[in-house]
Amino acid sequence: MSKLNRRRWFESLGTAAIASALPSPAFSAQLKSPEGSGKMKLDLADFRPKSMLHVPETQVPKSRYPVIDIHTHLSIRANDVNGVGVGEKMDFLATPETLLPVMDRRNLKILVNLTGGSGKGLEETIQRFDKTHPDRFITFTEPTWDQTNQPNYPKFQADELEKAHRAGARGVKILKTLGLYLRENVSEGRLIKIDDPRFDPMWEACGALGMPVAIHISDPEAFFLPTDGTNERFEELNNHPDWSFHGKDFPSNQELLDARNRVIARHPNTQFIVLHVGNDAENLPYVSECMERFSNMTVEMAARVGELGRQPRMSRKFFDKYQDRILFGTDAVPNGTDTPQQIFGDELYQIYYRFLETEDEYFDYAPAPVPPQGRWQIYGIGLPDGILKKVYNQNAVRLLKLKM
Repeated sequence: MSKLNRRRWFESLGTAAIASALPSPAFSAQLKSPEGSGKMKLDLADFRPKSMLHVPETQVPKSRYPVIDIHTHLSIRANDVNGVGVGEKMDFLATPETLLPVMDRRNLKILVNLTGGSGKGLEETIQRFDKTHPDRFITFTEPTWDQTNQPNYPKFQADELEKAHRAGARGVKILKTLGLYLRENVSEGRLIKIDDPRFDPMWEACGALGMPVAIHISDPEAFFLPTDGTNERFEELNNHPDWSFHGKDFPSNQELLDARNRVIARHPNTQFIVLHVGNDAENLPYVSECMERFSNMTVEMAARVGELGRQPRMSRKFFDKYQDRILFGTDAVPNGTDTPQQIFGDELYQIYYRFLETEDEYFDYAPAPVPPQGRWQIYGIGLPDGILKKVYNQNAVRLLKLKM
């Protein structure tokens, strides 16, 4: 995949809460003060401390139980306009033959490709993955965003979901296109709100068809704050200033979450998989509040091990309480280069397994020399077998109505 396409994918389609480990020259740790004191000056980008802790390091090359990864991206729309995917043409990021060896080594039973596209593109995606290896791949469809400004859109989109379901799509993926990129004239005009009533027939169709909605509508709280010396993700946002949603006409993080909640409340017969730990992994008490309010809400953990792992005691309690409503996901993208915590491969899954299965302390949440999302380490939560089985596969089997 070209560098340009990779940039478009991460910036436009919102893989969210991710950053490269490239150095950030604009921010440095000033250690030489006052002049002549003998102290040194070091750019923060060059600060790569090695831990002096002597603690156990457990290698977990293979998950204890078979895994269903509910959140991967094996294909993307080939074209977009200002962050809105358009058309039916797809780009494919890998072939089954390149994915299966890693899957077999790491005990990955099934990969769920959330971004399967729509129309002819969806059919091609399903043919390439699901029909070639029916026991190993599952595909979700996506809304046709470039038709939202048409007067017949509500019925059109509901009908399109029925066609997608007949073609073999098992669910629907909502990128943060909705709420942060999609506008009244697709790429121009005012932003369309997540709870806009024109989407109600789509949500209802998902419920009627038994197609869960994997929804991503926001990013880490820091992405909505000024990129300054108090922002814990300064390096990430400084390297990628277009990932910031502070200012302009963007809604606040809480406004996005509130609009999402209104959708979930309005459609109790539709199952929502709220991605990235409910889109608020830094605030597990709030996510818990939402889980208590909405019985049709489940969550998954993709690209948030870095958040969960730095609050291990609270995370463990969360997994204990909602063990029947948490799914395993990684947000894995094959052949990636600039987001190490999302690149499909052996190292990625070993970190997730170590976080879930061990009580190891203070280890990397991404295979990178500099922590890409924030300068901290994580701790394992050591889940017992009963919860591991549910998170690794049983919850997904029940939700997607699989035989395994």
